[in-house]
Amino acid sequence: MATVTDIWSLVEPYLATEHLELDDLELSGTGKGRLLRVVVDGEDTNVDRLADVSRGISRLLDNESDLDGSYQLEVTSPGLERKLRRPSHFIKSVGREAKLKVHQGEGNRTLRGVITDANDETFTVDVEDESLVVSYQDVLTARTVFRWEKAPKPGH
Repeated sequence: MATVTDIWSLVEPYLATEHLELDDLELSGTGKGRLLRVVVDGEDTNVDRLADVSRGISRLLDNESDLDGSYQLEVTSPGLERKLRRPSHFIKSVGREAKLKVHQGEGNRTLRGVITDANDETFTVDVEDESLVVSYQDVLTARTVFRWEKAPKPGH
C-alpha cells in the first residue's frame, strides 16, 4: 500500500511541470470513506485549473500507485485560513495572524498572534506584548486567521 511519502513523490514532480507547488498532502479515513487531499499553491489556482490538475493527478495515481481500495481525491488550494503543518507553511505565513495550540511546560496553551519570523526549526509569534519563540515539535494545531474588515461607509 502506498504511503503519504510515496504519493508525495509521485504528485510533486507532476505539479512542478504544471508550475504549481505541492503544499500539503493528507490521506485520512478508512474503507469507502478514505480521502486523499492534495493542497496545491501557485499562480492562478482557480476552480477550472484545480479541476484540470485533479484529473491529471487522478490519471497519475491510477497508473502509478498502489493505493489499495477506493478513495476520494480532493484537490484544493490552501485558502484564506490555512492549516500550518510544515516549516514552509509558517515561513510563507510570516506577517499573518495565526491561532495556535502549543505544548508548554506541563500543559497546553492556546495562542493568537502574528507570526513575525520562521525558519526550519522554530518560529516567532507576537502575542499581546510578548514575542514567543516556538519549536515546531511543540505545535499541536495551527492555522492562519482571516479577518474580514468592514469597509468604511462611503463619504465617511
